[in-house]
Amino acid sequence: MAPRSAWKGYLKISLVAVPVNAYVGSNSEDGGVKFNQLHRDCHSRIRYIKTCPVHGEISNNEIVSGYEYEKDHFVVIDPAELKSLRPETERAINVETFVPPEAIDPVYLAGKTYYLLPDGKTGEKAYQLICDAMETEGVHAVGKMMITTKEHVVRLRPADGLLAVDLLEYASGVRTPEFFKSEFEDDLVDTQPTAQETKLTRQLVSSLSEDTIDLGRFTDTYTAQVKELIDAKIAGKELVSAVAAEPPPVVNLMDALRESMARSAKAPRPAKRKSPSETKRAAPAAKTAAKRKKSG
Repeated sequence: MAPRSAWKGYLKISLVAVPVNAYVGSNSEDGGVKFNQLHRDCHSRIRYIKTCPVHGEISNNEIVSGYEYEKDHFVVIDPAELKSLRPETERAINVETFVPPEAIDPVYLAGKTYYLLPDGKTGEKAYQLICDAMETEGVHAVGKMMITTKEHVVRLRPADGLLAVDLLEYASGVRTPEFFKSEFEDDLVDTQPTAQETKLTRQLVSSLSEDTIDLGRFTDTYTAQVKELIDAKIAGKELVSAVAAEPPPVVNLMDALRESMARSAKAPRPAKRKSPSETKRAAPAAKTAAKRKKSG
C-alpha cells in the first residue's frame, strides 16, 4: 500500500510555486520492538491518568498550555494565539538560496527526511525542471517550511529523480567541532606520529575502502534477538544467555595496525577504491603506455 502524504503545500522558488506532497522517508513499520508498562504483580497495563493536585482527575478539554516564566508562575497561551503567529505561507517550502552540497555540514542534519512528489498534473513539469536543474548545477537549496506548529530550516536536494527535504537544526541548537575543540583543548594534542605509523594507518584505511556500499548489509541484530526472545517466551521456551563480550585489549599501536592489516588481507573484500595518491601515480604511467602503443 502506498504511503500517505505527511504534508501538503507548495515548493516556492522566487515566483515559481509548485504544488507538492511530502512523504516521510523513514519506515515506521521497522522501528524496532515496543514494550508496554505492566503492573509487576497482576500484569495489568499501566494507565496514564491526567490529574490536578487540586481537582483530581481531569479531561483533555480542561487542559490549557502554559509557560513557566518563574518558579510556579505560568502565563497561559491559547492555541489561537499561536496560530496567529504563523506566517500565511506556512504551507510552503520557501527556498532562499542554492549552495554547493559540501556547504552544509552534516552536524546540522536533524535526522528527518521527506520526499517531495508533484501534486497533480499542473506541477509535474516544473517539478522535473527544478530537479534536473539542481542535478545539473550540482547544488542543494536551503529554505524554511512549517510542519505542524514548528518552523524548520531545511535542505532540498535532488535524489535519483526525486526531490528530498532534510530538516536542519538551527545554528543556535548545534555544538560544532569548534565548540568541542575549544572545550577539550587539553585532550587534543599533536602526538607527532612516526612516518611508519602514518603509512600503516593509511594502508589500513585504504585496504578497507570501497567505491560503493549497500547499506542493506547492515541489519539490526539486537532487535532480531529481542523478537526471538519474545517468540520463545510465547512458546514457553527458554533461551540460553549469550556469553558476555570481552572488551578489546589495549595493545601497542604498531602491533595493532600490523594485525589489522593482516586480517584485512585475509578477508574477501569488494574492489578497493584507489586513493588520490595512487590515482596521481597511475595517470603518468597510463599516458606513457598509450604513447608506446601509438609509436609501436
